[in-house]
Amino acid sequence: MSQSLAFANAWNLATTLMVCVVIFRTGMDGYGVMPATEYDGDPAAVIYEFDPFQ
Repeated sequence: MSQSLAFANAWNLATTLMVCVVIFRTGMDGYGVMPATEYDGDPAAVIYEFDPFQ
């Protein structure tokens, strides 16, 4: 997924579900989005974290 699509999806997911969401870089030069509580990958791969409560 492209970076702009990842940011759009992350914002939508965070505001819809009201959970913290992280955007991370994948190994294939792409980006992924998932809830922060479920992310157990490399912390250095995290690009941004959306917190809907801020």
